Amino acid sequence: MMIPLYQAELCHPNIRGRVTALQQFMLGVGSLCAAWISYGTYIGFAPTDNAQWRVSLGLQIVPAVFLGVLILLFPESPRWLIDHGRNEEGLKTLAKLHAYGDENDPWVRAEYNQIQESITFEHEHEAKSYVELFRSRSSFRRLFLCCALQASVQMTGVSAIQYYSVTIYGQIGITGEATLRYQAINSIIALVAQFLCMMLIDRLGRRWPLILGNLGNMVTFIIACVLLARFPPEVNNTGAHWAFIIMTWLYNFSFSATCGPLSWIIPAEVFDTRTRAKGVSIATMTSYAFNTMIGQVTPIAMANVRYRYYFLFIICNFTNALFFWLLLPETSKMPLEEMNYLFSNAPWIVPGTRQEDYRPHDLEHKLEEQEVKHDVSAVHQE
Repeated sequence: MMIPLYQAELCHPNIRGRVTALQQFMLGVGSLCAAWISYGTYIGFAPTDNAQWRVSLGLQIVPAVFLGVLILLFPESPRWLIDHGRNEEGLKTLAKLHAYGDENDPWVRAEYNQIQESITFEHEHEAKSYVELFRSRSSFRRLFLCCALQASVQMTGVSAIQYYSVTIYGQIGITGEATLRYQAINSIIALVAQFLCMMLIDRLGRRWPLILGNLGNMVTFIIACVLLARFPPEVNNTGAHWAFIIMTWLYNFSFSATCGPLSWIIPAEVFDTRTRAKGVSIATMTSYAFNTMIGQVTPIAMANVRYRYYFLFIICNFTNALFFWLLLPETSKMPLEEMNYLFSNAPWIVPGTRQEDYRPHDLEHKLEEQEVKHDVSAVHQE
């Protein structure tokens, strides 16, 4: 929960999506390592050798130690510092992050002033408890969209495939060592997709990648469902088996390039300072609630309805795309302090509108003021 929230508060609006997507990319790096280490220990040690699982678990200590040491060097969020009355530290941190330490940089001063004004307003008017998230129209709208987003991601079918890949592959006759090998290859594909998302998301925005990603997921599930129905395990069809594997890879690419990273980017950037931690925590809880449900239901469904279980994910991916096409406004490259205005003024049904129609451009105005002051000061000095 804390990682995308922290990243979003540190970043310049123009690269916020890229940096927040870095979380999903690094999850992909961890998944890649885990998949190939697990495959290596599976084939490298005898089934009766405890090293088969001890090595995999023990290696996790290494990155944890590095993180535990390096996290001591992390700066505190400038918004948190200003929110807690440590204004000078907040300004200094902003300058280090955005202007190589120059506290008089026009952008830094404009952003600093905007954060101060926003926090002053929030202290007087905005949510101070979880209950108040449901009383403010703007806050509730953001909470509703973020919880829907986190639930929708689980309903794309990602948890079913990740948790029960052995069972799913088994339904089409793929078992044993081959399952782990194909999953390890799958982790490479996911990493490539996450890297592309990280590099392109600030150019492409949030709205259309999410919509198209869900539609892409739907297409791969339709084809996989047909393959499972036409070629069950008792039909020894190598071509069908490979087609099914390729569909799971394509699904993973589609999900990892869009829905996966965006499920963390969007909640981290839409809330204001006073509600960000509360809103993101509820959205994250929603994600794990649906994750738990899918984890409990999938093995039962796989055993009883088999390929028909995929109908659920086909329908959900389509309704996800429709839902976000109707209700999700574009949030890319907007300063965090302008999200209140966006979600208070943008229509609930957004097709046919433009982001420019509901942007206050506060930061641009403040930047112009700072640049004028900077120019006047330079003239006086001359």
